[in-house]
Amino acid sequence: MASSNHSHTELHVGKFEASPKLKNLTYVFIAIGAITFAAGLMKNQERIWASYLVSFFFFACAGLGGLFWSAIQNLVKAGWSVSVRRYAEGLTSYIPVMVVTSFILILGLKYLYPWADHDKVAESALLQSKTSYLNVGFLVVRLAVFGLGMLAFRQILVGNSLKQDKTGDESLTHKNVGYSIGFVLFFAVTFSLFSVDTLMSLLPTWYSTIFGIYCFSGMFQSFFAIIIPIAIFMKRSGFVKGYVTEDHLHDLAKFMKGFTVFWAYIAFSQFMLIWYANIPEETEYFIMRAQHGWMGISLALFIFRFVVPFLALLPKSLKRDENHLLMVSGLILVMQYVDIFWMVYPNFFEGHLTFGFWEIGIFLGFAGLFLAVLLNFFSKNSLVAIKDPRLHEASHHHVSY
Repeated sequence: MASSNHSHTELHVGKFEASPKLKNLTYVFIAIGAITFAAGLMKNQERIWASYLVSFFFFACAGLGGLFWSAIQNLVKAGWSVSVRRYAEGLTSYIPVMVVTSFILILGLKYLYPWADHDKVAESALLQSKTSYLNVGFLVVRLAVFGLGMLAFRQILVGNSLKQDKTGDESLTHKNVGYSIGFVLFFAVTFSLFSVDTLMSLLPTWYSTIFGIYCFSGMFQSFFAIIIPIAIFMKRSGFVKGYVTEDHLHDLAKFMKGFTVFWAYIAFSQFMLIWYANIPEETEYFIMRAQHGWMGISLALFIFRFVVPFLALLPKSLKRDENHLLMVSGLILVMQYVDIFWMVYPNFFEGHLTFGFWEIGIFLGFAGLFLAVLLNFFSKNSLVAIKDPRLHEASHHHVSY
């Protein structure tokens, strides 16, 4: 706990403690997820693994987004974000769960990916030509490199930040700059492969050279839709006073608006180039998403993931309105799930749009795991990097535009 007075503003960091109701809710969610998953394995393997993949990727993006943004703040030596950076570091506590659930995903490969089914590979000359990359053994290696690499960088970057809370060693901040450069280079390559492996290879006859960037844009937009509600919750609950202001929320909202535009730009670029070229092996992806009810989802993504959030985040005053930001963040998170759902489900249920108990149950299970590790992190660590040498910049942060 730390408190002081600076420029007539009370600065206070309290110890976070989740309410018993919130803790019990996480356990209930985990139980629902486990029961749903077990029932699905017995009754509907294809549906349960498709649902598992959607929720797996959704929450993986949350943890990875936290680590990427933390690294970027270290890399550019940002001072304004020090007081909110710990919330992003908290999201990285999900990465160990991501690694475990990625290996569970391997058990369902044959239900998800045509290239993992020997019979389908034997019938397709195109699949046979891609087996040097698309094979189970090599996929396991790539998942291991990706997961263990993320764990290692998290241990270094977040570990140094937490260590500084105890020792006050300013050299840890400077060391994280170099480590963050290495992480960004590692992330750029491996996250692209991770997106291709888990999502694009669901339809191995189709490819897009910017698919990894498309997934990254969605990941980063949704990251801000998570960190903003966390910052507002900590501010409103009184766990943090003075360190999180409307100026910090304003800047986070500007980032969210910026990546709303970036997502739309990448999404349109991917669609426009494929539509204009009109090559059969490329257009099949969008044809599948323009029939049997999927066109409605496609249009909804454009309207509710781009148009509405963009317009809602234009006025300066609304970027400083907490209730408004909570609504926009909620909408973006819903559309992040819809986007991943849109990338996965047409590959299995092209003839009809399906959503129900299996999807909700699995999502709640992952949500329970996510909340459990997040609450555990915040309860054990300071909510602000209290001994970071740039914290004074965050305390004096003001936005004039």
